Amino acid sequence: MPAKKVTVGVEVTQKKAFASALDWPGWTRAGKTPEAAVEALAAAAQRYAAVAKKAKLDFPYDESVAFDVVEEAEGNATTAFGAPDVRFEADHRRTTATDGERLATLVAASYAILDAVVARAPATLRKGPRGGGRDRDKIVEHVVGADGGYARVMGLKGTGVDPRDSHAVAGLRTRMIDVIRAPSDGSPLGGRKWPVRYAARRVAWHALDHAWEIEDRSGPAG
Repeated sequence: MPAKKVTVGVEVTQKKAFASALDWPGWTRAGKTPEAAVEALAAAAQRYAAVAKKAKLDFPYDESVAFDVVEEAEGNATTAFGAPDVRFEADHRRTTATDGERLATLVAASYAILDAVVARAPATLRKGPRGGGRDRDKIVEHVVGADGGYARVMGLKGTGVDPRDSHAVAGLRTRMIDVIRAPSDGSPLGGRKWPVRYAARRVAWHALDHAWEIEDRSGPAG
């Protein structure tokens, strides 16, 4: 049994639910129901352990992790479409310099995991059951484009970068991580809509979600 429970927020729509570990950015999974989303979150514990290890943080959890669902909220059209979009009350907590460093380290680790997966993946990925799904480079292009949008919501300017320009991509990520690292009173970044804890959660989730997709679609159909 884990030493303590992991606090979780769940956002729910008729089509899809997301469960997010509120203190572990990127540890977010989806399911058709809230229960299925929490089950998927538990199933992803070992995968997420690699992120915590990369960040040099203790992560004493496995598939038997005990969750404490502290918030459940109605999702929106973005939730139903396929992205965790609800800002929970817990996301508005202030962050100290120590909190910010921890969040920033986990987001950086999520990007490092994505880069490592991309580096070893084939260019052409196995298609989904209906023949869909982007190939590797298109996924990278999508993630970088989304990061540009995320960065603007975080109050940054000049966020459009060429996904083939590794220096520019790294620079954008660094700017985003620096925003996450800075202490915050929990207000929306840049006077917009994302508090820093949610920004870290959304950015890390997107990088990991596509890293794990690439891993799952790199091999032959099983």
